Amino acid sequence: KSSTNQNPKETTPGKPGGEADFFIEVEIIADIGLVGLPNAGKSSLLNALTSAHAKIGDYPFTTLEPNLGVVNVSEFKTFVVADMPGLIEGASDGAGLGDRFLRHVERTKMLLHLVDVSSISGRDPVEDYEKINLELLNYDEELSKRPQIVVATKLDALDEPERLEKLRAKAKKDGREFFEISSVTRKGTKELIFAISERLDEIAKTEIDLNKDDDLA
Repeated sequence: KSSTNQNPKETTPGKPGGEADFFIEVEIIADIGLVGLPNAGKSSLLNALTSAHAKIGDYPFTTLEPNLGVVNVSEFKTFVVADMPGLIEGASDGAGLGDRFLRHVERTKMLLHLVDVSSISGRDPVEDYEKINLELLNYDEELSKRPQIVVATKLDALDEPERLEKLRAKAKKDGREFFEISSVTRKGTKELIFAISERLDEIAKTEIDLNKDDDLA
């Protein structure tokens, strides 16, 4: 059919068709990936930063699939956050819910590593932090080098300040930015949002510069 042939009466014989199976995977699902042990406060932070309604519970693995939410930084600036299912020691070898969740983490530009600093869990925050980073390294060395901000969570339930300070010192030693927040009271969340936005701008600029270098090459 065309502008001069409004009612075509010609046909073209069809050709044999074909079929195939395809597996399509989205390269990037979110700008930010929230990682940490189960009950580190990932879903609570997602709900606090966005209009998402991720399931929250006081038992492991309340999140079974990544939950996405959009953070509004300003009128014309947003970024997407993915709440990843909790990782446990041995996840890179398939422990817990398996390394398939680490594949989701791969599809983010930057990581927010959430660590529960309250004493409710009975765990040591620094050990929790090291366990998750070891799983990232064992799964993919490049993933362990991805930009990462360390976030101490559940500040509203902090009863032993030294737990927070030990984690802060460890993050500083590793050369990573450190924030302390409470998703319940929203303490520190605004500062965290602006810091994330700035890092994403830096990542975008680096990507542009690398593309320019590739074009020149």
